Amino acid sequence: MESRTNKEITVQGIAASQGIAYGQIFIYIQSDVEVPSYLVEPEKRIDEVARFDRALVVTRQQISKIKNEVEKNIGPEEAAIFDAHLMVLEDQALIGETIREFEATGRNIETCFNKVSARYIQAFAEIDDAYLRERAGDLRDVAQRVLQNLLGQTEHSLSRLVEKRIVVANDISPSDSASIDRSAALGLVTDSGSKTSHAVIVARSMKVPAVVGVRDLTRRAKDGDWAIVDGYDGIVILHPSESTLFRYGKIQERKKSFEQRMLEANRLPAVTKDGVEVTLMANIEHHEEVGQVKQFRGEGVGLYRTEFLFLNSARMPNEQEQYLAYKSVVETLAPQPVTIRTLDLGGDKPMTGAAGLFPKESNPFMGFRAIRFCLEHVDIFKEQLRAILRASAHGKVRLMYPMISGHEELARANAVLAECMAELRAKGVPFDEKLAVGAMIEIPSAATTADLLARDCAFFSIGTNDLIQYLLAIDRVNDRIAHLYEPTHPAVIRTLKHIVDEAHKRQVPVSVCGEMAGDPVYAPLLLGLGIDGLSMSPAWLPSVKYLVRAMTMADARGLAAEALAQSSPKEIYARCDAFYRARVQVD
Repeated sequence: MESRTNKEITVQGIAASQGIAYGQIFIYIQSDVEVPSYLVEPEKRIDEVARFDRALVVTRQQISKIKNEVEKNIGPEEAAIFDAHLMVLEDQALIGETIREFEATGRNIETCFNKVSARYIQAFAEIDDAYLRERAGDLRDVAQRVLQNLLGQTEHSLSRLVEKRIVVANDISPSDSASIDRSAALGLVTDSGSKTSHAVIVARSMKVPAVVGVRDLTRRAKDGDWAIVDGYDGIVILHPSESTLFRYGKIQERKKSFEQRMLEANRLPAVTKDGVEVTLMANIEHHEEVGQVKQFRGEGVGLYRTEFLFLNSARMPNEQEQYLAYKSVVETLAPQPVTIRTLDLGGDKPMTGAAGLFPKESNPFMGFRAIRFCLEHVDIFKEQLRAILRASAHGKVRLMYPMISGHEELARANAVLAECMAELRAKGVPFDEKLAVGAMIEIPSAATTADLLARDCAFFSIGTNDLIQYLLAIDRVNDRIAHLYEPTHPAVIRTLKHIVDEAHKRQVPVSVCGEMAGDPVYAPLLLGLGIDGLSMSPAWLPSVKYLVRAMTMADARGLAAEALAQSSPKEIYARCDAFYRARVQVD
């Protein structure tokens, strides 16, 4: 046990994965492989290229093994992270340039690969888009593995962590974070990173507390230091005092008791104390997540992100392939509804296998993406629409367009849909003739013209992630300005209220499928503003349902009225937080 002469230090970061951990720190330093450089004799150059091929095969096997283990132990969504790593190993440009460098210089293949991969990594690191910058980390991770295999070095990962520790690093690569023994990692803390980093995704799935964006903690802390990681408030406490340990011990006890109460309440209906029923649905990306929807008692799917069928493919999936994927989800959940969102490719979701269809853009979030892409590539759009229509014959399907900016785009999309319906009718292919069609409201122009969109929509679903980002001009995946991303900004609250009011005038129901929907601190505010339903990651359903059952809708409306009268985002958040704490009695 450490000496209590060390002064307690509290460091603020960004809460990334809920939970509280206490233990000793392990400083994880990702060091680069030391690469020797020498000339290869001409008669040995064929063997040198063969050695490169073998290293690529071994690396591919290692990453495939990690992917399979992650899919088995954590889940398919987290395992999909490693598809990007495997694609790096199939990149003919990278491999071809390495061979050409070797043929031109005659230097050993490690030197050539290191030089070429470093050039690619640097190019990605300098891209403005935060999502694409993260790909530099993917490439760096794969390159290190290839070099280790070429040099015959032992695989470098956190799987060698033999004692329970809080892992503190500048950043953690996807393969290292996935290979951590869940029984050994008490918590994860990184100097950099954001809530969307690979390490955070894994931490959440492992239910390991995580705090990111703590700046220079790797320099302030040292191996063996005792610390508390508070994944609820985004705090790391170095050298905690006895009184702090006692306080957090009590908090942790209450948190565990609260989690048990949540799971018990989740078996009951989502009804407020004054008898108002609330619809709680799930967001999914893959068929494999349908099991979680059932496990956590979601009332269907409020957002099925179909672009992940495309992102994990080297080519555009055809109509039949899409139909089978949608049909599987719809049939499994029938008679519960499944809201299928049409393609939202572009922005932070580029498709590697169709790079030629997406122009290089300096600001892809505001560029050629989602419905804009579909309306320009009508053949691709119609294949998806027909697949969704065919799936609607097997259960209750709702169709939703993303990134609609105004009524004209909505009308154009509906015209294409009408053509697809006519084509299927002519062939005698069954589909739901009364299919409900709605729009995502995530662009300020769509919010402002909600009255116009409501004329031709059966429902609205508000994507708060993008709506907040566009309203506040804040890149939501940029950790340097992440603290400015404020869901309780008055502009956000007033915009949400405007959307709801305009939709309800025309009897159009409104749900929220962004991050706010799954946060029990924000859920009462959303419901008080008049939101009809919430859709979230399946694992968040119990916590939101618990709060719904602990409150009255009258009180939620009062909270919303208070929020609309405030000018400070922090004051609005404080009121939401107080509302939450008064009802859950968790700390």
